[in-house]
Amino acid sequence: MISLSKSINILRLLRVGRGALMQRTMKEMRNGGDSLVDVEGKSGFGGGLEDVYGEDRVTEDQLVTPWTVSVASGYTLLRDPRHNKGLAFTEKERDAHYLRGLLPPAVLSQELQEKKIIHNLRQYKVPLHKYMAMMDLQERNERLFYKLLIDNVEELLPVVYTPTVGEACQKYGSIFRRPQGLYISLKEKGKVLEVLKNWPEKSVQVIVVTDGERILGLGDLGSQGMGIPVGKLSLYTALGGVRPSACLPITIDVGTNNEQLLKDEFYTGLRHKRATGQEYTELLDEFMCAVKQNYGEKILVQFEDFANHNAFELLSRYRSTHLVFNDDIQGTASVVLAGIIAALKLVGGTLADHTFLFLGAGEAGTGIAELVALEVSKQTKAPLEHTRKKIWLVDSKGLIVSSRRESLQHFKKPWAHDHEPVKGLLDAVKAIKPTVLIGSSGVGKTFTKEVLEAMASFNEKPLILALSNPTSQSECTAEEAYKWSKGRAIFASGSPFDTVEYDGRVFVPGQANNAYIFPGFGLGLIISGAIRVHDDMLLAASEALAAQVTQENFDKGLIYPPFSNIRKISAHIAADVAAKAYQLGLGSRLPQPKDLFKYAESCMYTPIYRSYL
Repeated sequence: MISLSKSINILRLLRVGRGALMQRTMKEMRNGGDSLVDVEGKSGFGGGLEDVYGEDRVTEDQLVTPWTVSVASGYTLLRDPRHNKGLAFTEKERDAHYLRGLLPPAVLSQELQEKKIIHNLRQYKVPLHKYMAMMDLQERNERLFYKLLIDNVEELLPVVYTPTVGEACQKYGSIFRRPQGLYISLKEKGKVLEVLKNWPEKSVQVIVVTDGERILGLGDLGSQGMGIPVGKLSLYTALGGVRPSACLPITIDVGTNNEQLLKDEFYTGLRHKRATGQEYTELLDEFMCAVKQNYGEKILVQFEDFANHNAFELLSRYRSTHLVFNDDIQGTASVVLAGIIAALKLVGGTLADHTFLFLGAGEAGTGIAELVALEVSKQTKAPLEHTRKKIWLVDSKGLIVSSRRESLQHFKKPWAHDHEPVKGLLDAVKAIKPTVLIGSSGVGKTFTKEVLEAMASFNEKPLILALSNPTSQSECTAEEAYKWSKGRAIFASGSPFDTVEYDGRVFVPGQANNAYIFPGFGLGLIISGAIRVHDDMLLAASEALAAQVTQENFDKGLIYPPFSNIRKISAHIAADVAAKAYQLGLGSRLPQPKDLFKYAESCMYTPIYRSYL
C-alpha cells in the first residue's frame, strides 16, 4: 500500500507538472515493493493493457489510489466520473485527498446514493427526462451509474436503450451537453489514425460504430445516431461486464439525407447530403485499417444501424480480416433463434418441422432466416440450400419468389423459392400457412387482425414475433396478439410491452432484445482472445440463451428468461462462445481456462466503490 506521505509527494509533483519525474518516482516505488502498478507494458485480460486502477478485477481487496496517477487535486477528483464517489468518500479519504470542505459533511453509502437516485428517477413522467438524468449520472459518477443500471435492469433498460434511445437520437442536437465517444467525419479523411489516438484510453477492446443512416426504425439521423453506440456500450458493461474504459463509441459522419436535420440550427453533424460510392468506401476502409493498427488484431468492431446496402457489404468485406460483428444482422438473428428454440417446448416439434414467414427482408429478416437455416442444417445434416426451403420472406413488393430473382438484391436471392406471385402479407400467410410469423419490417401495425386470425386458424399455438423497434413501429402490440389469437399465441416483441389480461388470464409478453446476446457474445470473444467471428459462435450463443429459460418461465408463456438474471446469462453465453472459439482454433488466449463460466464471471467488471486509502 502507498503511504500518505508518498501520495502527497506525488500530488505535489503533479501540481508542478513534473510528469517525467512523477513516472520515474512511480517506477521507483514499485521497485521498492509498493503495490502501484507500472503503467507500461502490462497485459490485461483479453490482450488489452492492464488497467491501472484494477478495473479488470472483481475482487475488492486491492486498495487503489488512482489520483496519484492522473488527478492533481481533490477538486479534480470530484469531476472525474470514473473515480468520483460523491458523498460516499469517507472521513479519512476526505482528509487524505484534499476533499475536506469540497463536500457537505454527510457521508452516504453507495446503497443509499442508489436509493436516492432511483427515487428521483421515478418522479419523472417523461422517459426522455429519465434518459437525460441517467446520462448526467454517467458523466459524473460512473460506478454509481452502472450499479443503478445493474440492480434495476428491467426498469432502466428501456430508458438507456430502446425505446427511449430512439427519441434521444432524434433530439440529440437539442439535448447534447458533453461529447461521448469519437466523431469521425469526412473532414478527418486521411487523419483517422490521429483521431483514434486522441481518445484517452489505450486499452480499448470493443468499438460500436454507426454511420447513423438507419437508426432503429427511425431512418437517417446522421451524427445524432451517436446515442446508439453510447447506449450499446453501456449495456456491454452493465450486462456483459466489459469494463467501461475498454469501450469506445464511434459515429462515422458522412452527411445526412434527412432534410429536417439539415435545416435544424441545432444539428451537430455535417450539413450536406450523404457521401456514397468511392468516397464512403475509402473513409470506412481507412477507419478499419486504423482501428487494427491502433488497437491490434483482437479489437472487436460492432457495426450498428448501417443501411442495408452498406451493412451487408461491410460485414462481407471485413469478416475475414477483422474481428467484426453486425448486431442488426447477427445479434438479432441469434436472439430470435434462441427464442424459437425455447418456444419449441411450448409449440412442439423440432425446428425442421416448422415453416417460417418473415415480413421484412432487410438486415434483420435475412440474418434471422440464415441463422435458422444454419441451425436446422446442423441438426438434420441437410444441406443449407434444402433447409432454406421452409423459410419464406415478404418484402415491400410481396412474397419473394423465383420469378422475381433477377430484380432482387443479392442478399434476398437465396430466399426466392418456387411459388406463384403473392402481393400482400395476408395472402402470403394464407398461401404458405406458416407456424412462425416474424416481423422485421420497421413498419408498425402490419400484423393486422385478419393476419393474426389467419395464423390462429391453422395453428394451435402460433408463434408471433413482432421485432421492429421502437414500440411505435412494432408490427402489433402484445394485447393485439393475444386478443386476436384468442389467447393462444406465443408472443415476443423487440420493444417491451406491459402484461396483458385476456379472458381471465394474465399474459407476460417476452422481449426478443438483442441485449440478451451481444454483451455476453462480446465478452466471450474477449476472454478467448478470438480473432474472427464464426457463424457457429452465433449458434452457440443462441443455444446457451435458450437453455436459460426455466419451466417457471414457460408456465408464464415466456420464451426468454427475465433480465433480472442477465449477468449470469451473459456469463453462460460468454463461456459457450469462448468454448466454440477454442474448438474452431480461433481462440488466442492460451492456455484455455478449465472452467470458462467461472473465468467469464471473474473477468466481469463490478461497479462497487473502491477504497481510496
